[in-house]
Amino acid sequence: MNPRIIIHLDLDAFFCAVEEQLDPQLRGLPFAVGGRPDERGVVSSCSYAARAFGVHSAMPMAQALRQCPNLKVVSPHYSEYRKASQQVMERLHKLTPLVEQLSIDEAFLDASDLTEDAPTLGRELQANIRSELGLPCSLGIASNKLVAKIANDVGKGAAQGGVPPNALTIVPAGREAEFLASLPVKMLWGVGPKTAEKLTPLGVQTIGDLANIPAGQLAKHFGKIGWDLAKRARGIDARPIVTEHKAKSISQETTYTRDTRDESVLRKTLHQQSEHIARELKKQELSARTVKIKLRWPDFSALTRQTTLTQPTRVAADIRRAAEQLFNESWSQGKDIRLLGVGVSNLEALPRQLGLWDPNIKKDLQLRETLSNLQERFGENAIRRGIQKSDSDKPEEL
Repeated sequence: MNPRIIIHLDLDAFFCAVEEQLDPQLRGLPFAVGGRPDERGVVSSCSYAARAFGVHSAMPMAQALRQCPNLKVVSPHYSEYRKASQQVMERLHKLTPLVEQLSIDEAFLDASDLTEDAPTLGRELQANIRSELGLPCSLGIASNKLVAKIANDVGKGAAQGGVPPNALTIVPAGREAEFLASLPVKMLWGVGPKTAEKLTPLGVQTIGDLANIPAGQLAKHFGKIGWDLAKRARGIDARPIVTEHKAKSISQETTYTRDTRDESVLRKTLHQQSEHIARELKKQELSARTVKIKLRWPDFSALTRQTTLTQPTRVAADIRRAAEQLFNESWSQGKDIRLLGVGVSNLEALPRQLGLWDPNIKKDLQLRETLSNLQERFGENAIRRGIQKSDSDKPEEL
């Protein structure tokens, strides 16, 4: 059986590459895509010229400007990013149906059944995306997803200068462990700061150090994850390409331009976020059982609270009521809030064939959605559900 050919594709500074197409004068300049510095904006993406000054994603825009005074701040054009991403993914799907999109600018694809060899395939894919869409991308190619992703990280990290790396890094089948051995252990999937700290007393600095520890010994220290770490350190990963992902949660957060304690503003935010989440649930044909809120205070400390509903819902009013109840229990009047968020989880898919769906559940959900829409238009007290009376409630006949 021939080894798999797995490609990890990552579009280089994707948002910036699209912005350069919209405004060619940005090419070569240090610029960042994100929010305004006077509105607590953060860097969503930055050009490679800006990265030379130490600017990076998720950095507060105000700090980015301090590090690079000539930095140009560009407002994001998300619709253009989605359009460009869709064009890239369409080209990947033309190669193979086995495409796993990880994010707007990142994907795996399984090219095992294609006739071209890995180097040729990689170069052609890069050239086509660059020539047809004007977008640079980097590729990692290996026999599995784990090594392909790390290969791409290594290739992009080795790039020099203030230009997109456009890297192509190939790890031949059978040499996975050799390729990983000298890399820092923190590059291995599943090794975060805490795990890396626990590995230090065992003398582990590189992935090769980890591979030299017997799997049983790692299991004694880390339980089940120890067996997984032992496999990964040797470059073993049998995960398939997943062509569909189910959402685990849906949420929306709002960071205020200035800390606020205005109750009307806060409750309006809860209302809008609940509406947004309800629309997303409906679009994805999902319902949710758990509602949660997140509050961040001016000192950046955060509080989260959640509640589980008696029955799943996708109705905005249900989500809002639960969120407001949590908010009432968590916030004291007069206390400033920096960020407010609402989310739902414990998601359930709504059956596509409604005929097989419990008719009582279906009717109840439709009724609650209709009731919610009427209350939104005419007020909470405009209409209410009636109470069905039993025969014993009827007036006695004379």
